[in-house]
Amino acid sequence: MDDQLDYTPQTLAVSKAREKTSGVSSQILELIGIKEGKVTEPGPGVSPCKDDPQHLYKTRHPWSVYDVSSEDVLKDGFRRLHERLPDHGWKIVEYGPNKSKAKTLELTADSTKDRFSVNAELVVSSPTAGKESHPLILVTVVSGCYRAPEGTKLDQEF
Repeated sequence: MDDQLDYTPQTLAVSKAREKTSGVSSQILELIGIKEGKVTEPGPGVSPCKDDPQHLYKTRHPWSVYDVSSEDVLKDGFRRLHERLPDHGWKIVEYGPNKSKAKTLELTADSTKDRFSVNAELVVSSPTAGKESHPLILVTVVSGCYRAPEGTKLDQEF
């Protein structure tokens, strides 16, 4: 079943995978370096890997930084993230305006240490987007696939 993945998934309890993903999200938040504002609360979710949905799963943690004093705070945080990721074991695989109508600045990076990817979008006012009523940095951290330990009922974890 694993023949579609180019690696052998590590066996890991779902709770441990969630912890690892939370840790990666915390690292990303530190790199952004915004000390004011708010960060969305919900922790990482779990979804099946299509290669073997009965036994393999991945984590996904979407969150954002918002409610800051000015959009410049978000722009500076996004710039810091872009500059600091490579020094912390991340390879930037995509950076620039995305394909949305607003041409939102977006970056995607892959961890060189672990099977994680991060995608970040800077959602602020711009000539193409107009006035943004809820400026934020939207971050999504996604893990590679893990193998659930024997006896785990994955359908109860999603």
